[in-house]
Amino acid sequence: MSDRDKPTQLIDEIDYEIGQDNVQAKIGPFGLDIHNPVFLIAGLGVVAFVLGTLMLPEEATALFAASRDYVTGNFSWFFILAGNIFVLFGLALIVSPLGSVRLGGADATPDYGYPGWFAMLFAAGMGIGLMFYGVSEPLSHFSSSFADTAGSPDSWAPLAGAPGDAEAATRLAMAATIYHWALHPWALYAVVALALGLVCYNNGLPLSIRSAFYPIFGDRIWGWTGHIIDVVAVFATLFGLATSLGFGAEQASAGLNYLFGLSQSDATKVGLIVAITGVATISVLAGLDGGVKRASEINMVLAFLLLVFTLIAGPTAELVSLFFGSLGAYITELPALSQPFNREDANYSQGWTAFYWAWWISWSPFVGMFIARVSRGRTVREFLICVMLIPSLVCGLWMSGCGGTAIMQVVNDGFTGAADAALPTQLFEMLSQLPLAGITSLIGIILVLVFFITSSDSGSLVIDTITSGGQIDGPVPQRVFWCTFEGLVAIALLLGGGLGALQAMAVTTGFPFAALLLLMCVAIVMGLMQEYRIDKSARRSLKTRET
Repeated sequence: MSDRDKPTQLIDEIDYEIGQDNVQAKIGPFGLDIHNPVFLIAGLGVVAFVLGTLMLPEEATALFAASRDYVTGNFSWFFILAGNIFVLFGLALIVSPLGSVRLGGADATPDYGYPGWFAMLFAAGMGIGLMFYGVSEPLSHFSSSFADTAGSPDSWAPLAGAPGDAEAATRLAMAATIYHWALHPWALYAVVALALGLVCYNNGLPLSIRSAFYPIFGDRIWGWTGHIIDVVAVFATLFGLATSLGFGAEQASAGLNYLFGLSQSDATKVGLIVAITGVATISVLAGLDGGVKRASEINMVLAFLLLVFTLIAGPTAELVSLFFGSLGAYITELPALSQPFNREDANYSQGWTAFYWAWWISWSPFVGMFIARVSRGRTVREFLICVMLIPSLVCGLWMSGCGGTAIMQVVNDGFTGAADAALPTQLFEMLSQLPLAGITSLIGIILVLVFFITSSDSGSLVIDTITSGGQIDGPVPQRVFWCTFEGLVAIALLLGGGLGALQAMAVTTGFPFAALLLLMCVAIVMGLMQEYRIDKSARRSLKTRET
């Protein structure tokens, strides 16, 4: 029997030491411990991208726009179909016997309690996105759905909208928004996290994206098959993260301008990215427990307080009713919203959904690996419920509270300040109509900045883990390198095309990784079946001994 034909339970017998293929060197006082050729290819590629974009900004802008339009225009069906598969896959595992498998083995216990665990999930997964789109997306969908032109070829309304019907437009807007922030993105994260947690904690493989594919490719993951997978993961992670950092800089700059009159120039945005990247670097040096976990918990408290304030200061009863109504609308409209073919709402399905799915996919190596790193000791069923279902409810509540308040300001009060404002400023315009606007807007800016930090530092830790062969505590200079270049990539994209460039690179790098995610689902089933058989055999043996 060849090695490829051996039973998968022999994964446990792999003679592989984490970091054994690494190159170790010393440059002055700094030590390096990197996995070649992954670090070299990824590092040189990122450096070349930054230099090329800064040297040729006009050409870069045109290239970014063309790549985004091509991918979303031709492959939106693929993104939507893949997203549906991930959701169905996760839900099926929850109810299947395979859900009883525990990450780390039958006797493993969780490394973190629920509060700290949830805080890190949210801070890494969607923090900046929730702040940036929490008001703007529901408001945008409402405006396009309510407009007289809803349903026309040029309309951005989801599912042809509801022209002139404020109640129906609100319902559709919230359903379309929750669709983008609930089950589908969290299912993406869950797939990567589950695949990595299983092979790393149950089989002792390195915490690297390539390890997830061992059940399929076997020992080939230690060669060029694995190198290519890890390089794709690094690029997807880096550009997906840079997109979020760019959004954060845009919104923080808009908030500072709104409150203090600070210029919204490119220089201001670059200065913000540099300053926050510096703070993120300090957090990276403090490590997972000292930096990332603490910053995540602080931000979750602030985000919770802002949400509670919005619900209390706004039309509370209407917002609570809107939340439950929106969940019902989401469930009702989900089949139509998730239809990958023959869509007549091309602007919505391509410009919104395809971009989002590509963005989530580009984030999935980073967020998935981070979630895996903090999820040891959870059963698969507990893991999926906590990673997929609970965050979906929280995201729905956030969108209903922030976006619902902005919509009601338009419908009930005739206030269109938020609707007419630029995307980064809409949150602050919505808060301006509530009590204590100055304080809450300042908290909003702080939230964006701290989410900025937690995304950057946790992303840096993950990329360094990939490029150091799965080592979770690589030399400090390596983590500083990746943290620095995350900021530089965000700067290059902002200067080379603004928000359009950020979206373009997230879409472009997310596309190849989508295929890897589908293959990862196969690897998960293979790994879980192995663990389930082992657990079942162990239980039978124990029962036999007892009798």
